[in-house]
Amino acid sequence: MVARRLQIQDSIRHILHEFGEDTERAGIRDTPDRVAKSLSFLTSGYGEDPKEVIGSGLFEAECDEMVIVKDIEVYSLCEHHMLPFFGKAHLAYIPGRKIVGLSKTARLVDVYARRLQVQERLTTQIADALVEVLEPRGVGVILEAAHLCMMMRGVQKQNSVTVTSCVRGRFKSDERTRAEFMRLVGK
Repeated sequence: MVARRLQIQDSIRHILHEFGEDTERAGIRDTPDRVAKSLSFLTSGYGEDPKEVIGSGLFEAECDEMVIVKDIEVYSLCEHHMLPFFGKAHLAYIPGRKIVGLSKTARLVDVYARRLQVQERLTTQIADALVEVLEPRGVGVILEAAHLCMMMRGVQKQNSVTVTSCVRGRFKSDERTRAEFMRLVGK
């Protein structure tokens, strides 16, 4: 871990030098260490197992109605440019035999968001993890995000939002279930 952080610091120092920066300047001197710490946090999802994150947060289901957790903040890095994208995730499931502690759904989102990502894959990974861990009757995930790679560079569209969705089980096979989910999350 320490060796990895030192390698990242050296790489950042080299990049700063290539930009023409004086890497010993007061404002820049500690930047390689700050960037290494930041990147370690922003990519900490690689070292996390979704099943372990949910851990003891599973309980016996006493209901069979839709459970929705919406407006979960999402922060991730685009794998193409390593620029942030951010927004909200909306998750729903229809319990089988298990329910999950509500905070665990937000932690599950973070496991996958804290990796280099594309929004489409992130949405699918969250849905598939819910299916694997909960064995529900159905799952729905909607992710809305603004991408700085579109806003700061390239096409420079400041107000664009990307929306992705993934449905499994009854959310896919039953139009009324899917419609209820969309209505309840405001889509």
